[in-house]
Order: sequence, then C-alpha cells, then structure tokens
Amino acid sequence: MTKPQKGARKVRHPATAILHSGRDPAGQHGFVNTPVYRGSTVLFPTLEALDAYDKQPYRYGRHGTPTTTALETALTELEGGARTFLTASGYQAVTTAILAFVNAGDHVLMVDSVYQPTRRFCDTILARLGVTTTYYDPLIGGGIAELIQPNTRVVFLESPGSLTFEVQDVGAIAKAAKARDVTVLMDNTWASPLYFRPLAHGVDVSISACTKYIVGHADAMLGAITANARTAEAVETARAVLGGCPGSEETYLGLRGLRTLAVRLERHQRSALEVARWLATRPEVDRILHPALPDDPGHALWKAQFTGASGLFSIILKPTPRKALAAMLDGLSLFGMGYSWGGYESLIVPFNPKHYRTATAWTSEGQALRLHIGLDDVGDLIADLEAGFARLNAAR
Repeated sequence: MTKPQKGARKVRHPATAILHSGRDPAGQHGFVNTPVYRGSTVLFPTLEALDAYDKQPYRYGRHGTPTTTALETALTELEGGARTFLTASGYQAVTTAILAFVNAGDHVLMVDSVYQPTRRFCDTILARLGVTTTYYDPLIGGGIAELIQPNTRVVFLESPGSLTFEVQDVGAIAKAAKARDVTVLMDNTWASPLYFRPLAHGVDVSISACTKYIVGHADAMLGAITANARTAEAVETARAVLGGCPGSEETYLGLRGLRTLAVRLERHQRSALEVARWLATRPEVDRILHPALPDDPGHALWKAQFTGASGLFSIILKPTPRKALAAMLDGLSLFGMGYSWGGYESLIVPFNPKHYRTATAWTSEGQALRLHIGLDDVGDLIADLEAGFARLNAAR
C-alpha cells in the first residue's frame, strides 16, 4: 500500500481506504496497480527453506500470490476484520464459511430470506453430512435465542433479505448468539463493506460475492470471507482443505473494481432511489421493496445500521396476466433479463418466494420483479419502463 505520511490518520475513511489499501507502488517499480501474478509453482531457494515451508510468504499458487494478498489486505481494512480469504465465487465463500464451523450432528439457524443457492446447500450437502438446518423469520431479532439448540453452531444472516429485502436487527441477533457461544455469519453482498460493516455489529464472519459490486463490471466471478480474530484460523483451514482459490485475472479485476466502488455505489444508490420513487407512482405497482424508502417497514432499522443503499430492489405488481408480463419484459431495451447484478448494466427478473419460504409465508398475489439499476441515465431507464407498462396494459 502507499506509505503513510507523517501525521496521517491511522483510521481512514472507507472511500479513501479502497483507493490505497493493498497497494505498494514502491515495491512494484512505481506502478500504482498490483500486477497479475499467474502461477502454480513457487520455488524455494534452499532445502532449509523448503523444510521450513510455512516461513516463506508464498509457497504454492493455490495458497495465494501477491495479487490475492493485495485484495485480501484491502478488504480486511475495509471490513475491519483480522483476515480476508478469497474464493472463486460468492457462493463458494458462503459454503466454505459454513463448513468452517459445523460437524456431523450440528445445527444451523438460517434466515428464511436467504439467497436460494445457500438454502439449497443446507438442504442437500449439509443434510447429507448430518447437519440440520432450521429456517427463521428474518424479523426475529433477539428472539433468535429461543431457537438456539445445544448443538447450534452457526446463525446465518443476510440483510436485506435476498429478493424480498427484509432488514434484520443484526446487533440483536449477534448478541443473542454470542451469549450462547454460537458463531454468527452474514452475507453482506447487497450493501458491500462500504455501506455496512457486519463485524462492527457483532458478526464474526462477513461474506461478500465480490462478483457483484466489488468487481462491478459483470466480467468476473469472485468471493471473499472476512473473519474476526476468533474465527480466522477456522476459515483459513476450511478454505485450504476445500481447495478454494480465485483465478489470477479475476482477483485483479476485483482489485480494479474496488478502486471505484465508492463512486459507482453512490450512482447506483441515487439512480435506484429515483427509479423506485417513480415506480411508486405507477398504478400497475402494488408495492416497492426498498429499505431506503421512508415508507418501507425496514426503513428505521436500515437507517440505524447502514450508511447507504445499493442499486438492487424489488417491486410487486398488481395481479396481471402472464402474457401481459411477457409483453412488458420482452420488449425492454435497456433492462436485460439475467441473473447476478452489481455491474454497470440494468437488469430485471421475475421471482416467486412462495415456492421456497418455509418459516414465513409469502402472501402477495401480484408478480414480484427484482430490478438492478445500473449506470444508465435515469431518464432513459424510466422511459424504458414506461414503454413496458404501456405494453403490459395493452396486452391485458
């Protein structure tokens, strides 16, 4: 990283940290960006060095390179953690983090609004390994204490909830879990560590799908696990044993994206709020699911915990025929239909939580749509949606 000047602040604003953390221009012939290190084999200069394997900072490509160290160092500072460990995807970060803390016979408490692949992992691989999962209401708060069993090892949070955007009381849940010595994990992809720092609220392990906002350009898969001092060794062991590692190019793209995270997120947030407020005026829309809007049920909690919002939110349409929905979505020119999010592009996908929620019921009858507001001009995006609503109404 850049050398601190005399009298410089030790704790930097996150927007500053993402520019300078993990960089060492003096050690890179003056170049400001960490180069891409590609490789598997790392040579040891002597037999003595080979015998003292762990003494050498880089030993084998899978265990890390100067490129991965740069991004891990930057994310550790941004998260306020002890160590960060990169993985090949956000989903791999989730599964590695959970496996770091459970054994056969253990129990996991999983939020009911979690990312669907995480639920699938619990219901398949964890179940096969003899680990049971109980799904809980995302709004349970400190009431989570009543669900903790003698064999509960992990409480997993995702706030706001995937697709449906319920805001969890992270501090209350973490406090109840810590009182019973239960490890707390959180998927923090929506806000990124720029707008929410889970470890500062009592969480032990913060998980990010860097594929989304940190990479920021829809061109790489990458995940990160940031652990506090108590849990870092367990996460390190799990990642090493499971063999997870990111690609060299993907890691570099994560570093590149991180440097502009603050300015991009500010634009995503501002544009998403403008589009959401416009959608709230549309007669075709029944509800907006965006915690940064004052009338959202989770707004007060979001405002107390978060320092910003991202470009991702959902809406619920009033009941409409499938053919009308298809007419609206198929003709959109700026909003693409595709999964993932966090890049410069705007996206829209339909979803139905009725098929997978188990601890809480989804009662809305209208079609739900998740939108990611990219870096397009807001006026153009609104015009695209307005034309879409015109097609929807004409096809009823």
